[in-house]
Amino acid sequence: MSQAFATALEPLKLHSCRFTHTPSFFSLPPFPAFNAKPSLTLTPLRLSPSHPPTLTHILPSRFRTPCTTQKSDMISQLEIGKPERIKKPEKRVNGIFWIILLNIGIFVADHFFQVNGIKSLYLYHNWPAWYQFVTATFCHANWKHLSSNLFFLYIFGKLVEEEEGNFALWLSYILTGVGANLVSWLVLPRNTVSVGASGAVFGLFTISVLVKMSWDWRKILEVLILGQFVIEKVMEAAQASTSLSGTFRGGYALQNVNHIAHLSGALVGVLLVWLLSKVPADPSEP
Repeated sequence: MSQAFATALEPLKLHSCRFTHTPSFFSLPPFPAFNAKPSLTLTPLRLSPSHPPTLTHILPSRFRTPCTTQKSDMISQLEIGKPERIKKPEKRVNGIFWIILLNIGIFVADHFFQVNGIKSLYLYHNWPAWYQFVTATFCHANWKHLSSNLFFLYIFGKLVEEEEGNFALWLSYILTGVGANLVSWLVLPRNTVSVGASGAVFGLFTISVLVKMSWDWRKILEVLILGQFVIEKVMEAAQASTSLSGTFRGGYALQNVNHIAHLSGALVGVLLVWLLSKVPADPSEP
């Protein structure tokens, strides 16, 4: 090292350097000029013995900006190269809750507030109105009858809506309920009154199992778990005899356990899925 170069570096021990021009990386010329001489401005440091020099004393204020990455546009190197995750649209389950609320609302209006006209929604087998085949699926005889139906309705209705959507749930509930009431009206005595969502619930039993059938091992496991329960209930309904107990009003007999509605609702569910499977799929769909 020459004496002149050492003499030039001697003031740097007691002074801080401030570049009057700080070149940016992107503003560098394509070929660096090795002979360029940067201009330096030397500023003397005034420090007391009790305060040793730190970076805040050496660096100018424009270089003291803290580095924050929370609001910056910088991307971590670990995230570079990762494939972008495609978020699947979430299916909102609302239909089953509206069906449950409708069943609860009619039950409260019927048994607590005793609203006039609610009894006309029951299915009277001697001379039924056309709308009673639909409205009877939302009416219930007592709280135990309602609570048991709501429990299974929530479980299996939610499965159907998650797989097929809101419209398919309402269509399945109404068609299976109407089918069960229609078979009950054809088979049971004329002095019978039918109420309850049991036929629709059994229809949702079978639909929830059939729509999940595929070669995916998760679907197969779901079908096995749900299927053994559905088969057991359907077989009980098929083997049980129809029992009539109690009187309603005007000599009508209120159906206690309508196994015919259970079995017919399950069969209507199977028929509905089979008919929909015969509908040709849209060629535009993948």
